[in-house]
Formats: sequence, C-alpha cells, structure tokens
Amino acid sequence: MAKKGKHQDLSDVPESYQRYLDEIYNITYKKKKGGWVSNKEIAVALSVKPASVSGMLQKLKKKGLIQWEHRKSIRLTKEGKEIAEHLTKVHSSLNDFFEKVLKIKDKALVNDLSCQIEHHITKEVIEKLENFLKEFLSK
Repeated sequence: MAKKGKHQDLSDVPESYQRYLDEIYNITYKKKKGGWVSNKEIAVALSVKPASVSGMLQKLKKKGLIQWEHRKSIRLTKEGKEIAEHLTKVHSSLNDFFEKVLKIKDKALVNDLSCQIEHHITKEVIEKLENFLKEFLSK
C-alpha cells in the first residue's frame, strides 16, 4: 500500500517541484551525504544553471519542502522527504512492472519511462499497480 501522506497522489505538487525534491533526495540519501546538498550539485544533476536552481529553491522553501538559506546547503524537510520517498517508491514499482511483467530488458528505457510516469500517477493507480505486482510476483 502507498504511504498515507499529505501529498500521496502529488496533485498539489507541481512536477517541476517534484523533480527537484526527487533529485535532492537522490543526492543526499543515496550518496550518503547526511541529508545536505549544494546548489551546484543540484544544477549538475539536473543540467540547469545554478541561478535556475536558486529560483526553485526559493519556491520549495516557501512551500515548506526544504530547509535553505541563500548560499548555504539544502536539506529536505519532513514533508519534502515524504514526497521524495513516495516518488522513489512509485519509481521502483514502475521499474518492476516494466522489467518483470513486460520483460523490457533495456534498463535505460525502463528508468526513463518510470521517471516520466512517476510524476503523473494517482493514488488509486499506484495502489492497484502495487497490488497487481504483489500478486503477479508471488506466482
């Protein structure tokens, strides 16, 4: 079952915000940086200019999704982390579906498809997908 968070279907979080939260999470938690990341790391990861990152960071801070002060490191708030973790879970379920059900072997394609779809999937759809995968993979 999907997590029962405030932004579970993400309908009130713009996709551009989600992409930044997802990337901050990937940098800070998957690369073991203790939760902190720099503007430059985000810019490099998303292939955008640092000034663009600063503009988005202001929006994310205003929404309460990150802790940040200009020219300082960035950290996800509890709510920001919940959204990023939900996106990671959705991405993983989509990967499983493409790889294990549809038998798509091209990992880059699977990852790309999952990245594109994860920002648009609703609470109902992810719950049904997770239930399907649980049943399908247990056979």
